[in-house]
Amino acid sequence: MHSSGRWKQRMGAPSLLLVLAAAVLAYPIQAQAAGGAFAVDDAEVGKPGECKVESWASFATNSARDFIGVISPACVANLGRPVELGAQFQRSRADGEWGTSLGLKAKTNILPVEAGKLGLGIAVNAPFDLITKQSTGFAVNVPATYQFSEKFKVNVNAGWLYERVDRLNWLTWGAGFEWQFADKFTFIGEAFGQLGKLPAVDEGDPPPPNSIREPRLQLGVRFTPVESLDVDLIYGRNITGENANWVTLGLNVRF
Repeated sequence: MHSSGRWKQRMGAPSLLLVLAAAVLAYPIQAQAAGGAFAVDDAEVGKPGECKVESWASFATNSARDFIGVISPACVANLGRPVELGAQFQRSRADGEWGTSLGLKAKTNILPVEAGKLGLGIAVNAPFDLITKQSTGFAVNVPATYQFSEKFKVNVNAGWLYERVDRLNWLTWGAGFEWQFADKFTFIGEAFGQLGKLPAVDEGDPPPPNSIREPRLQLGVRFTPVESLDVDLIYGRNITGENANWVTLGLNVRF
């Protein structure tokens, strides 16, 4: 998903699509965070029986007008311990190419999140391309949360992503904070990304954009008018590895 038309013309269509798949599918593979469209996960899991539906739409400012639309329901089940089980349906456009994917997710808490202590969790994600009817990879993420107070906490992530399209392994990372700076308003910021070998290309083609491996950033404000509802407004940079600016609108419902 590169914003340069010249690069797109020079690179063969099959190679380009492989790079687009690596960039776009890597974004939702991150476990869900502070909730919704944020990519850096926390270590918390709700109580058995609790459910939520997170949804968002992301719009890029590049010339291709890239787009991501997501609906992600999840519930917590008692499987000997609380385990959050969910799915993530995504429709996206990258350089004019549309894609549809479904991710199956599970997450549990290992060390509880408490003020002044380190919380730890583990999450897995298995995405599928609904157009090709194929698995596109697998991801494991270990989120750690340190809660300084009820109004401020820091999350750090480390994980592994197998990208099946190009048979590549990536080290995934992330760090973010959540600060409730006013009643019903929370400021959330994060940096995240992936490290590893770039996808191979055909002889004579230019290399994939290194922005796939460059840090990705998001800053947003969350409005929580009632305890069960969040409304997010987020600015993002390079969130799918294409060096574009993004605006995201999100809605999260818990029940």
